[in-house]
Amino acid sequence: MTKPARTAADTVEGGPRRARLRGGTRTVPVPLLLPALVGLAFLLLPLIALLVRAPWRDLPEQLTGAEVWQALRLSLVCATSATLLSLLVGVPLAWLLARTEFPGRGLVRALVTLPLVLPPVVGGVALLLAFGRNGVVGQWLDSWFGITLPFTTAGVVLAETFVAMPFLVISVEGTLRAADPRYEEAATTLGASRFTAFRRVTLPLIAPGIAAGAVLAWARALGEFGATITFAGNFPGRTQTMPLAVYLALQNDPAAAIALSLVLLAVSIAVLAGLRDRWMTAS
Repeated sequence: MTKPARTAADTVEGGPRRARLRGGTRTVPVPLLLPALVGLAFLLLPLIALLVRAPWRDLPEQLTGAEVWQALRLSLVCATSATLLSLLVGVPLAWLLARTEFPGRGLVRALVTLPLVLPPVVGGVALLLAFGRNGVVGQWLDSWFGITLPFTTAGVVLAETFVAMPFLVISVEGTLRAADPRYEEAATTLGASRFTAFRRVTLPLIAPGIAAGAVLAWARALGEFGATITFAGNFPGRTQTMPLAVYLALQNDPAAAIALSLVLLAVSIAVLAGLRDRWMTAS
C-alpha cells in the first residue's frame, strides 16, 4: 500500500495541524467561553438598548430640526478640516519617525501618541494654556495678528486635530515601516531628490495606510467632546458639534439625544465597514 503524497501544507509550517491551529479551533473551554460571552454582552447591550429605546416614529422629525442639521454640518466641516490638517503635518511626522534616526526619537514618538491616553478635558486645558488669549503662543497670536482661537470654529478644528492626529501618525508610521525602503533608495540613486522619491514612490506605496489613518482620524474628530467643550465651548452654530448637541439634548430632550446618538452610531459603523478589509479579516 503506497503512502499518500505529501502536500504543501505537510511540508510548510508544520502541515495541516499547524494550519488548523492558525485558523482557530471549534472547541472552546468553558472557563474561557463564559467570560468571553459576558464581555460580548457588556459591549453589545448598550448599543442594543440604544436601538430598542430609539424613537423610530419620531426619528424623521427629530433629525430634520434646524439645530440638528446645524450641528451635523458643523461636525462634518470641522472633522474634515481637522483630518486635512492632520494629513498636512501628520504624514511628514510619521515619515520622520519611521525613516530617520535622531536622538530622542522614542521620546518624540511617546509624546506624539500621548493624546491617545490623555483625558480629552486635560487636552482642552492644555490647549487653552497654549493658544488662549493669555497662553504661551496665543498671547502673541492675539497681539501680533489679532487671531483668537478659543471659543471659535477654528478652535474646534484645533481641538479635534489635537486628539485625532495621533491615529493618523500611528497608522502611517506602521505602513512606512512595513514598506520596503529600497524603492526609495533606488529612486535616489537614479537622481531623484528625497522629496521627489517620497512624492513619486513612497506615497503611492503607503496610500492604503494613509487612507485608513485618515478615516480613523476623521471618525475620532467627529466624536470629540472633552477637548472641544473645554477649549471651544458650546455655542450653537459656531462650536456646537454633534457630541455637544447630544450632551445638551440629554438634559432637556432625551428622545433628541437618542436620535443624534443614532447618527453618530451609523457613522461609526460606516467607518468600521470601510476598514473591514484592512483590520477585521484574517491574514
